[in-house]
Amino acid sequence: MDKIISENGDTAAEGSICGYDSLHQLLSANLKPELYQEVNRLLLGRNCGRSLEQIVLPESAISLSSKHDFDLQAVSFSADKEQMRNPRVVRVGLIQNSIALPTTAPFSDQTRGIFDKLKPMIDAAGLAGVNILCLQEAWTMPFAFCTRERRWCEFAEPVDGESTKFLQELAKKYNMVIVSPILERDIDHGEVLWNTAVIIGNNGNIIGKHRKNHIPRVGDFNESTYYMEGDTGHPVFETVFGKIAVNICYGRHHPLNWLAFGLNGAEIVFNPSATVGGLSEPMWPIEARNAAIANSYFVGSINRVGTEVFPNPFTSGDGKPQHNDFGHFYGSSHFSAPDASCTPSLSRYKDGLLISDMDLNLCRQYKDKWGFRMTARYEVYADLLAKYIKPDFKPQVVSDPLLHKKSS
Repeated sequence: MDKIISENGDTAAEGSICGYDSLHQLLSANLKPELYQEVNRLLLGRNCGRSLEQIVLPESAISLSSKHDFDLQAVSFSADKEQMRNPRVVRVGLIQNSIALPTTAPFSDQTRGIFDKLKPMIDAAGLAGVNILCLQEAWTMPFAFCTRERRWCEFAEPVDGESTKFLQELAKKYNMVIVSPILERDIDHGEVLWNTAVIIGNNGNIIGKHRKNHIPRVGDFNESTYYMEGDTGHPVFETVFGKIAVNICYGRHHPLNWLAFGLNGAEIVFNPSATVGGLSEPMWPIEARNAAIANSYFVGSINRVGTEVFPNPFTSGDGKPQHNDFGHFYGSSHFSAPDASCTPSLSRYKDGLLISDMDLNLCRQYKDKWGFRMTARYEVYADLLAKYIKPDFKPQVVSDPLLHKKSS
């Protein structure tokens, strides 16, 4: 590793990687093999008692990775063999990428540049036999939502717009479901904007959409200039390859949001994101993994990569000087499983495609093992929440009767 990541997470050397992976490199170089294996077990968990296995990919996919200089990794989650069900193995992919052109370039050129950049990465996923592929949040554009400049609204498009048509052809070609997070322009409702994930079926059809449930108001990330909280609830999309859902970006900080997708039957929940090192990186390896454990489903976490510089400086309302970028989007996309195992992450700096085989039988096996659905007290939680949302709510606090008694 060229250099350890700096304190604010924004100035690591090119080619270094983040989180658990950087620890792996340091520990593997300094610990005895048996001790390193034990540390590795605690960091990445064990899938059915074993380390994750590498997947051998076709040379055609590897060649595209080399030619177009993107990170390519592939690992496999397994499940215990069952007597009454066959394995339900699905191959899933995540793509993280930087923008293709400076934010000062013509908008149409920027979008076309991203299409051209992603085409070989999607081709590699298709050649590798990926069944379900998810792209990063607002993948068709720079993440301009914190500048508060209205001109970036030009990137918005209807659900059946240019990006969807581009992906529909690839979905059909490779028999692949594609999750496409875009800035949606709702033509039928006064051209209101939404942060939306479009789910494209393996036949090139549009299965449906989900709009971002939680809008951040933290630091630079105050996105309500462009869109507000979504109105689609917590849909789960039943595809030929399994039941999937999309928890867009900031929703990962809300445990009840994760829970709702699980209650609706999700087997894989994608978390397409745009988040920077100085803000959220310590949370990144933890939240999705916790969600996978608590809700007995797989999670695919995708974060864009690179530093996007905007022509006009902006402020975030937190007293810091005006600036032209949000910080470094640290990539580090990864998968988490219901048995607490997780994959190494993609690069912190480089475009990448992460592929994983996952046996969806593991979801029910861990529901059976831990019994979270059976032992949860939903009626108790529902009663508290019903009271909490009322204006006359009083917290259930029992005070020591001597706590406020005056000294005699």
